[in-house]
Amino acid sequence: MLGSAPRPIFDTLTHTRATQMSSTMFNDELKATLWHRQHLENTHYLRPGHHTLSFYLAGGFDICRRNQPSLRGAPGKFCILPAQHESDWLIGGEIRFLHLYFSEALFADFTVQLLDCEPRERQLLERTYIDDPVLAQLCQQFIALDWSLQDGKLSGHALAHEVLAHLIMTQTARPQQIIAKGGLAPRQRRGALEMIEAHLDSPLTVAALAQELGLSEYHFARMFKSSLGFAPHAWICRRRLERARQTLSDTRLPLADVAAACGFSNASHLVNRFRAAYGVTPSQYRHWASN
Repeated sequence: MLGSAPRPIFDTLTHTRATQMSSTMFNDELKATLWHRQHLENTHYLRPGHHTLSFYLAGGFDICRRNQPSLRGAPGKFCILPAQHESDWLIGGEIRFLHLYFSEALFADFTVQLLDCEPRERQLLERTYIDDPVLAQLCQQFIALDWSLQDGKLSGHALAHEVLAHLIMTQTARPQQIIAKGGLAPRQRRGALEMIEAHLDSPLTVAALAQELGLSEYHFARMFKSSLGFAPHAWICRRRLERARQTLSDTRLPLADVAAACGFSNASHLVNRFRAAYGVTPSQYRHWASN
């Protein structure tokens, strides 16, 4: 059976007769694909390791989950498939649909920023064929873009982030049981994050953060990762990139000054990290943001 071992949903579909109409990878944490299916071919998803939002564009009336045969798809319907979910789909008729794939790391980042809580304290809810006018409007704007063009890809990236933010604010809940233990106390977590934000323009070290909280470097690093899902240096790098993105949008500072204000050693360091994260150079991003 397809999906007998954990496999990303994109990979599962590529092993069926589904056709990719269009696809783009914004970075390692975010991907979008437009799919078309017109063959009777049941499909099994097993713990894909990433979150998926599915938006039906056409057809889907003869598609259902094996354990929910009374629920049928239709244009405008959404399915939310969390990273650790499992589902069996009975495929009939023809369908066009959009898939947005979000990494667990991106979900964790947004959860911390939007909800001021640890990622393990929120879980994405599994949903089948729901209506959401806000998501529908965002996804319609998303599919109208030409992802092969730089401006289309950047606009799509921004819209996908809006989609994820909406999902976190409306389609998450506290898990019935939080298995992982340990981590920073809420006061410690907020203190560490506030210190990071206040010192993004300086050579911030794990040792300095640990000292601020009265912890050993080893224990702080372990507790930080347990709480946020990221090692301290990885979180600092993410925040520096986000600060750089905001600075490029909001100011006309020379690139060297942007790099210095965000803690990068020089402009080349910023360019390399920015391109890896966003798929474009800082100058290209600034041009898009200004328009």
